[in-house]
Amino acid sequence: MHRDEVLTPSDPPLDPDAALPGTAAVSIRRVETFVFRAPIDTPVVTSFGAMHSRPAVLVRVEDADGAWGWGEVWCNFPACGAEHRARLLDTVLAPLLLATRFSSVPEATRALEAALRILAVQTGEWGPLAQVLAGVDIALWDLAGRRAGQPLARVLGGTSAMGQVPAYASGINPGDVPRILEDSRAAGYRAFKIKVGFGREADLAALDRARTCLAPGERLMLDANQAWSVEEALQMAKALAAFGPEWLEEPLGAHRPLDEWRRLAGSSPVPLAGGENLRGTAAFERAIEAGVMQVVQPDICKWGGFTGCLPVARAVLAAGRRYCPHFLGAGIGLMASAHLLAAAGGDGLLEVDANPNPLREVLGTPFPSLDNEGCLPLPATPGLGVEPDLNAARPWQTMYLKNSQV
Repeated sequence: MHRDEVLTPSDPPLDPDAALPGTAAVSIRRVETFVFRAPIDTPVVTSFGAMHSRPAVLVRVEDADGAWGWGEVWCNFPACGAEHRARLLDTVLAPLLLATRFSSVPEATRALEAALRILAVQTGEWGPLAQVLAGVDIALWDLAGRRAGQPLARVLGGTSAMGQVPAYASGINPGDVPRILEDSRAAGYRAFKIKVGFGREADLAALDRARTCLAPGERLMLDANQAWSVEEALQMAKALAAFGPEWLEEPLGAHRPLDEWRRLAGSSPVPLAGGENLRGTAAFERAIEAGVMQVVQPDICKWGGFTGCLPVARAVLAAGRRYCPHFLGAGIGLMASAHLLAAAGGDGLLEVDANPNPLREVLGTPFPSLDNEGCLPLPATPGLGVEPDLNAARPWQTMYLKNSQV
């Protein structure tokens, strides 16, 4: 899949009807960066690498009146990525944000995006800069929701009746299938995503174990994390179809040519999913127009924030496909994903990582619990509706303590 090699502030909206709502003017007087890293006993394993700790980078913005908002930056890889992105926040984004007054949140995000364009080309750090900007955008929208006195999903155009979103448990490693399925079911989940891409025998054995554990009516999805060539993906899709998955996520690299995705989509008996590693509205527009993904999954903390991802989500739905946000991080980003899904509507599912991560709950309090139908309630309080408990999270805060306060 072709992807943009630079940030794309000049891209036109995917759908003119998906215009973002207006907000109050933005005048930020303080930007703070927080880095956390929680050790875990069992690594989170993917086909391309493992996470031996759970990191999180949060950004807090405060305006001239003392109102504030929180955002989260994607930082799972590489192992040193959290600290690096925090320094980008402090040294690059914060000075730009503090220097100018903007008429609205979308204007602020697009202006910052434009200001970063040449730096992204010069450094080759398109991804980290986009991720940092996404976190800032989330924080600005949280601030806007708090100032409006409304939950963010409603500010973004969701219906007042949308008080919850259906969720699924993800990140299930092949070796832990029975245990995690049982634990996730006990927590209220009725849909599960298992990782594949570890070799044909290992993948099929894991799904055989899953088949004996799944109850009638429970739903299954698969995630290959870009593991295969197009030939391997064609073979595996046919073998995996026997287990009845709703989708097969990232069977190919996000960078692979569109013709390879078309070839696979034309022959795969399992619907394809992807989008977490696309960046820029033009890249999503190409994917939607090509029709190679039945499920499109932008990650709000990895690219775009609300300003970029809401038009994408609405364009996905307008094209008759499913929007299901990708997410694998801490509490602020998870609740941002939930509000975005509620605002967009459709029949999508919220991704909730099934692996242990103390930062998920402690950095998003009060953290809601799933109901008996596998749905996550949305807070009725303004903005994202959650706050990080910094005192409780202090044991996991890293030695990176320099906050940007100008």
